[in-house]
Parts: sequence; structure tokens; C-alpha cells
Amino acid sequence: MKIWTLLFLAITIQLHAVAQHEHHDMHRTDSVGSKEDKMAMPGGHMHMHDSMEHAMPMSHAYSLHLPMNRNGSGTGWLPDGSPMYGTMFHAKKWMYMLHGNLFVRYNSQDAGKKGSRGGSEFDAPDWFMLMGQRKVGKNGLFHFNTMFSLDAALGGNDGYPLLFQSGEAYKGKSIVDRQHPHDLFSELSVSYSQALSSKADVFVYLGYPGEPALGPVAFMHRPSALSNPDAPLSHHWTDATHVTFGVATIGARYGAFKLEGSSFTGREPDENRYNFDKPRFDSWSGRLSFNPSANWALQVSHGYIKSPELLHPDEDVHRTTASAIYSWSINKNNAVNAALVWGMNKTAGHNSEHSLLAEAEWRLHKLAVYGRYEWVQKSVEELALDEITYGHYAVFPVNAGTVGLSYDLLQSKPARIALGAQGSLYHSSTMLNSLYGKNPAAFEVYLRIYPGVMR
Repeated sequence: MKIWTLLFLAITIQLHAVAQHEHHDMHRTDSVGSKEDKMAMPGGHMHMHDSMEHAMPMSHAYSLHLPMNRNGSGTGWLPDGSPMYGTMFHAKKWMYMLHGNLFVRYNSQDAGKKGSRGGSEFDAPDWFMLMGQRKVGKNGLFHFNTMFSLDAALGGNDGYPLLFQSGEAYKGKSIVDRQHPHDLFSELSVSYSQALSSKADVFVYLGYPGEPALGPVAFMHRPSALSNPDAPLSHHWTDATHVTFGVATIGARYGAFKLEGSSFTGREPDENRYNFDKPRFDSWSGRLSFNPSANWALQVSHGYIKSPELLHPDEDVHRTTASAIYSWSINKNNAVNAALVWGMNKTAGHNSEHSLLAEAEWRLHKLAVYGRYEWVQKSVEELALDEITYGHYAVFPVNAGTVGLSYDLLQSKPARIALGAQGSLYHSSTMLNSLYGKNPAAFEVYLRIYPGVMR
């Protein structure tokens, strides 16, 4: 495991260094560089022009008339005021960007050994992305996106310890009290958008795998969650479809509104994290997004997910979500990012199960202070409990609070290295005390490697 981690660290740092070197070797004029800076700033609306010899700064992935800061996961929107982390470089008419996140950490769940469901491990949650785009004609834009993860290679196919987490399966059993690893190929997508005017666009998005128009921007791409290594306990109530093997989305934007719909594969990825699962296109979703200002991104969405869980193939899920994401850059070294997310799963014959998440990060120079609170309703099935003992239809409220600190030890244009720590406290029904103990706690310490912010 240590060899894998060191190798991945070396590859990540080298990728960023090479990208930065190519970026400076393009010999672009200072005026072009200043336009790129403007493009990366909230509210910047610089466009690409055919008269330029080199590729122009990256716009939004699905609109020539929106800033790149609005890019989220899949086709989701972030606020225009969101910080952008990554390294950009050009090649002829193409514009590329590298982005990623790697945590090398010690993770102890149920640190006080109050119950039997905790665990402690060294692991390395991670993901990295390469995206690119070019203008097509006067009003067209082609974009591709790739996302990879070495979660399974660095931490194993059973994922990492996380109390009260649930979702997916491994070796014929439900993954419970652990977060499943993400697939090596987490997104391979292409899209094309056509500008009808400065206020209107239409687009099509195809992914294998990809992310349908369902839920908020996925947790690993929300600025309010970037410093937290853990997936939310409500992941499978809101944004678990961000890795789906087979997605087709069409959408249209007018002004501050966007309406989109998707057909996609409902079954969640299998335990083989290195293959491509069978595309089914048996599920659907719709989402309405609204960005009323540069600081806010709002969405509501609903989807029908056909047979998401391998171990419960006869259960289909209706998922409804709503979210508000907020970003405020007080100045270049002082920013606040926050998110409020609600989700609901409804399965035939079961009561609706709800989740609520609130998270925020305050970044001041090299220091980041962050927190997350969640309330999730978990069923006997979700927690793999004995139905005779606890009741077939029993639902248990789970409360989880996390606070953390992160400090950048090294800051450079290609990458930053931060030292961080966080603690979590859980509270659930007293009926679960024999398994989890009363108010179990967890702590983590980590080194984080991630790209610098683009100004």
C-alpha cells in the first residue's frame, strides 16, 4: 500500500509539473494571459475568437457565454463565485485543464471502541481529472471530460471505514459502515453545445461512465467539501449517480435558468472497479437549475432509478433532491463556501427516507476551517440489521457532525500540500447502542495534495 501511495504521489506531482511547464512554454503574450485571468474570475465572460492563433481561455463546458467557474460535476452548476482549482494549458485550438485531490491519511472510526462496527486504517481517497474543449464554428463548443480514481488500488475493493455509511455490495454482502471505492474510470464523457444567443444555449452530453441530471454537484466537486476526505452519509440519497455506466442528457439554458433531462443506467457500479459495466438506459431524471446571482446555485431534481442495488434487484427508487450552494470570495485570500442539500428516496412498500446535509468551509490564506452536519434516515436493510430483532420496516435517524482544520504546508502553482485533521461525533437510536455504542466518535489526520487556485 505504501509503494502504491508513493508512486501515485510522484505521478500526481509530475503531471502537474509537466502541465505547468507546457503552459508557460506556449509563449503567449501578456495580454492573452490577462484574459485568462479574467476568465477564471467570477463573472468573467471572455469568449474564444477565431482570429486568435492560439486557443483562448476555457469557458463553461456547455456554454460559450458563461464563466468556467460555474462548471460542476456532470452538467451541474456551481456559483460563478466558486474558486477554481487546477492547471490549464493549450495545444493549438484546444484548451485543457488538470484537476485532482489526494488524501494520504490515518482514519479511525469509533476511536473509543464503544461498539463492534468501527475500524482503523491507513488509506488514500483520491480522484483526478483531465478535461478539454475547443470551439466549433462560431457558436459551437465541443468538450470532453475524464475522471479517474485509484481508490480500489490504494485502499482495496471494500473501501474505507465510515460509521453508518451504506451503499453498493462486495463479495455478495452489502457494504455497511464503509464507503465504497470509486471506479478507476469514473467519467469518460463528451458533449456539444450550441449558443443560440448570449442568453440561450442547447447541449447534449454522453457519458460511459458519466453523471445524469440528478442531484446537486457531487460532493467531491463542491468547494464546501473539498477539504473533507469523507463521502457524506447521505451520498446515496443525493449524488451517488455521479458514476453511472451509460448516460445521455439533453438540456437548454435561458438566462439564469437551465432545464435538462437524462436517460441512464440505474444499477450502481459492481465490485470490479477496473471494468466497464453493462449500459442499460433503464432510468430517467430531470433537473431545473437556477443561478440568481454570482454567489448562488440552486437546483431541484427528480429521478426514477431502476434496480440500483445488486442485492435487491426488485427494488426501484424514486429519488428527489433540492440544494443551495453558496460561494463568496471576500478577497483573493479569504473565501466562504457552503451547501445545503436535501434528498429523499422512496421505494415501493417502504416509507420515504430523507436526508439533510449542511456543510461549509472558510478559507483564510493557507488555513481552511470546515464542518459538516448530516441527518439521515437509515433502514434496517441499509444498515444490514437483523429484521426479526429490529423490525422489517424500522428506520433509524442518524446524526453526524464533523469539524476539521487544514493548513497548506507548501503552495505552488502546480500543486499544494496541506496537513489536516478532523473529528466526527455520531448519534443514533439507543436501539443501535449494542452495535455502535453511545455517541461513537472518529478522528482522521491526513496530508492532502491538490492543485493551486486559478486567479
